[in-house]
Amino acid sequence: MSDIYEHQGDDGDGTSVTQAVRVPDDVLLVLPLRDQVVFPGAVSQVSLGRDISVAAAREAVQHQRKLGLVLQRDPQVDVPGAHDLYEVGTIVSVVRYITAPNGMHHLIVQAERRFRVLDYVPGLPFLAARFEALSETVARGPEIEAFSAALRQKAADAVELLPQVSSEIPQALANIESPSALADLVAGLIDVKGAQKQELLETTDVRSRLERLVEMVSRRLEVLKLSREIEEQTQEKVNERQREYMLREQLKTIQRELGEDGSVDSEDLEAQIREARMPEEAEQQALRELRRMRSIPEASAEYSLVRTYLEWLVALPWSRLDEEQIDIARAREILDEDHYGLEKVKKRILEYLAVRKLNPSGRSPILCFVGPPGVGKTSLGRSIARALGLEFVRASLGGVHDEAEIRGHRRTYVGALPGSIIQSIRRAGTRNPVFMLDEMDKLGVGFHGDPSSALLEVLDPQQNGSFRDHYLDLPFDLGQVLFVATANVLDAIPGPLRDRMEVIELPGYTQDEKLEIARRYLVQRQREANGLDGYEVSITDPAIGTIIDGYTREAGVRNLERELGAVLRDAAVRVSEGHEGPIAIDVQDIARILGQPKFESELRLRTSVPGVATGLAWTPVGGDLLFMEATQVPGHGKLILTGQLGDVMRESAQAAVSLAKSRLTQLGSSPTALEGTDLHIHVPAGAIPKDGPSAGVAIYVALASLLSNRQVRSDIAMTGEISLRGLVLPVGGIKEKVLAAARAGLRTVMLPERNAKDLQEIPESAREQLEIIWIRDVDQALAIALGDPDGGTQDSGSEDESTAQRGSSLLV
Repeated sequence: MSDIYEHQGDDGDGTSVTQAVRVPDDVLLVLPLRDQVVFPGAVSQVSLGRDISVAAAREAVQHQRKLGLVLQRDPQVDVPGAHDLYEVGTIVSVVRYITAPNGMHHLIVQAERRFRVLDYVPGLPFLAARFEALSETVARGPEIEAFSAALRQKAADAVELLPQVSSEIPQALANIESPSALADLVAGLIDVKGAQKQELLETTDVRSRLERLVEMVSRRLEVLKLSREIEEQTQEKVNERQREYMLREQLKTIQRELGEDGSVDSEDLEAQIREARMPEEAEQQALRELRRMRSIPEASAEYSLVRTYLEWLVALPWSRLDEEQIDIARAREILDEDHYGLEKVKKRILEYLAVRKLNPSGRSPILCFVGPPGVGKTSLGRSIARALGLEFVRASLGGVHDEAEIRGHRRTYVGALPGSIIQSIRRAGTRNPVFMLDEMDKLGVGFHGDPSSALLEVLDPQQNGSFRDHYLDLPFDLGQVLFVATANVLDAIPGPLRDRMEVIELPGYTQDEKLEIARRYLVQRQREANGLDGYEVSITDPAIGTIIDGYTREAGVRNLERELGAVLRDAAVRVSEGHEGPIAIDVQDIARILGQPKFESELRLRTSVPGVATGLAWTPVGGDLLFMEATQVPGHGKLILTGQLGDVMRESAQAAVSLAKSRLTQLGSSPTALEGTDLHIHVPAGAIPKDGPSAGVAIYVALASLLSNRQVRSDIAMTGEISLRGLVLPVGGIKEKVLAAARAGLRTVMLPERNAKDLQEIPESAREQLEIIWIRDVDQALAIALGDPDGGTQDSGSEDESTAQRGSSLLV
């Protein structure tokens, strides 16, 4: 039989009418809940705030009907419809209806079982739905018992960590026997989001619900344990800080009564000053500052400044000297182990160490390694430190433009600190480390002073025994420090600073040396860096040679190591994908991994027509090739120079043109060959500035080739300044230029005869690869360069060959 519910409404004109609404017996009154899920077996309190909820509760109480509690999907919806509610809820019986003094309504309900909403009944002043009761799938067996035992234990452990828990809950957990009832009880207790509880409510399979609850309770238990630990640690810290605060306040009171403010704090500093074994002047200064600190209140900013100054004084290694272990045989072994080639450099380092061994008290010279990037300058300093058994520290001077960065700031400035020299000595912890001043040629000059001037005292063995940092304002002995400097360009170092150092030049490597370095060091280093140790991965020598020739164009080996790393990373991918057996990377694999070669020889293409000659250039990163192109165009006898040439190089080109005009007949050209034409001389790579006199020979040979209509040999390069009499004058950078010719695969180089003294600087491998011809005048140069117009075996290549690695400027 259905219940009749009288509903008062409005007929539209303000007149109150009473309507009778019939509620079928097979319909369940639905109570939407915002954030509460009630599980079967639980006795819960439900608060009512919406009219439809109050109406449904009153109907259930008046006619002794059951209610269905269903969770809303979005708690913010005030008037939920069917699509706003979950489909599964809990059937409950109303135990008690309570109206509070503040007008709020509450229900005490007893949850009975799960149900599913089939559809909602329209036309009622509250939510009501047709439904079906859900049955649980209960399985018996050891697995269910194990899950139940685990859930009971973890729930009991979690309850113990919760504050203000009723004593009835642990007892209920212990006494309950039904796995389903246990799962529902724990699900109601666990503190998780409503959507997660709804998921548990919808899980009718008891085993699945137990398994899910064990996982959720375990995670919650870990959170509770961490929260308890954090709370205990925080409480301990708070108690400790309160205790320290009370003790400090008491101590301050005692000190004020005794008139000894700060005496306890300064006792440690005084002991450290005594133990530092400073020179007498430094110790007296430190004790004076300590007495001044004792008279300053701790809250004052001056107190922290003085204390910082004293901490710096006691931290410096005033008296610590590490014992040098100079074994020449071991040093030679270390140098050979760390570096291949560089025989002249190694010989000078061994001489340096031998003299230091025989005369430990002598003032050692300051070595300055000068060479292109990637040739091993910094690693040589590390090898020296390893050979001596001393600490190694490094200060990079690149971009330093403030004198205070070297010598420190005076203490009158807020935040003042010592300069990089004293800071590095402190890091080393000893008064005789190997100290590398890196990138010496990249010092800048700013309005705060010239940092290179500050280095004059540091690098002078006669003065650095009493170096004064502005912050310390005390002499510090740097006489036992082994200073080693590095630079790419010697000319960028100021003269007075360069005069204080012994310069050791490191030339670039030849192709054979690069191959050997790659085999000995680079491949193994990249194997380790890419996690290939223990795997059979190798690179053949021809493959390494292909990388050197086609993918790098440098004096050092830094880019070579990067390309080897790229090749080995490809092997690492194959190993990670499960490739079995050894991996051997050969020549045919390089193009697949690295792409097409970046550099090719363009000599034959460049010199395949008259008017083109190959010169040699010096750059800050080593030697390079420089092509001179000359042509005639209709005009009025002008000289056109392009390629961003400097003043000196433009004058050198004008001298070459004048010399060629004076020798038209000797060149096999008509005396009127230049009438009505302009001469255009161009040096490619126009974006790069070029300057210097040593392109004179190459320009003259290019002009002679043009006027005589004969090609210059493609396998020859040249350098030298010319005079108007046709003499070839000496130039600089012979070693770097010859190495560039060797790297490019040339066969012959023509050098000024007056540069023959530089022959010993050229590496033996380059001398064996090249035919070096010493020339006195331009006639001799022409006879050699134009003697075999069909000679040369070099292949043509890309336009970017000689320009890719030159950097921002080029000096010829």
